[in-house]
Amino acid sequence: MVTVPRRVRRAAGPRLATVPVMPTAFVTGATGFLGLNVVDALLDEGWSVVALHRASSNVSRLKARGASLAQGELADRAALTRAIPEGCDAVFHVAGNVSMWSGADAQQTRDNVDGTRHLVEAALEKKARRFIHTSTVAVWGRQEHLPFNETAPQLGARSKMNYARSKLAGEEIVRSAVARGLDPVILNPCHIVGRYDVNGWSSTIRMIYKDKLSAIPPGRGSFCDAGAVARAHLAAVKQGRTGENYLLGGHVATYRELVTLVAELLQKAPPKRTIPLWVLRALGDAGRVTSAVTHRQPFVTPEMAEGLAQEAVVDSAKAIRELGYETPPLRSMLETALSWQREEGMIPRAA
Repeated sequence: MVTVPRRVRRAAGPRLATVPVMPTAFVTGATGFLGLNVVDALLDEGWSVVALHRASSNVSRLKARGASLAQGELADRAALTRAIPEGCDAVFHVAGNVSMWSGADAQQTRDNVDGTRHLVEAALEKKARRFIHTSTVAVWGRQEHLPFNETAPQLGARSKMNYARSKLAGEEIVRSAVARGLDPVILNPCHIVGRYDVNGWSSTIRMIYKDKLSAIPPGRGSFCDAGAVARAHLAAVKQGRTGENYLLGGHVATYRELVTLVAELLQKAPPKRTIPLWVLRALGDAGRVTSAVTHRQPFVTPEMAEGLAQEAVVDSAKAIRELGYETPPLRSMLETALSWQREEGMIPRAA
């Protein structure tokens, strides 16, 4: 287990001065939603950050924060080895393909499984001191008893969502490398809300603002704050147990409660109708037939319906106890996400 920051001694006249050495982090997925929050948390704590990015990625936010840039992709094992600093204090594998469409399964498997394998091999070769792996609550699949914790069986291998199957396979690659010297911690967030979110729950905020959400799906889940999840990543470096999973949940709310609260913050009327799960599944099946012809992702996929059917209601006691994990109220999370969207011009500022 690594302790940071480290210190070295250098000559300073007649005495030896103790000089702090900035710990170094290598971050994948650094241009994405959670990745940017992790980069922020690292820089706030005095880390030196090397951020992996694709050639096509927008790196303006990373540059503005002073992160070092390393161009490459998870598919390129050699590029990863070149990019990871020798003996870096921690590799944060935040990147992940979250597609919910079977038409993208092959690429998703390459990203989440093969990409994780390449990064593990590169981290071992460069003697990274810790490996923090961002997974998902989806690897537990549909659980009979709620809330569940890390002792529940991981049923993701039988999920209809390749996202769950591929992320579970990635976890198994990480755990299997412990015997070869990898020192990993695996974090499993639930529904993340916060700054830098463009395509996740923040898209629901925009739909409500534009009066495009006509009905609310059934079900509920645990909602967690992006900043709190990012801080848990840093805590995992010093306090996480090797090879252990940590579920990062938070405020439990139904989707109706979530939408109603967003509508209140936007001073909008929430949708009155609830769309039954069987209707969502029927729409997903119809979308699968359509996409077989168009080769494009439909508006509703069977995987989306399956995801809504799996109520991610978890017990985060282990993360609270061992990582000091805490998350703010749901209203605060949504206010943060909404404030950022207004800063970015996605939603007009309040009058």
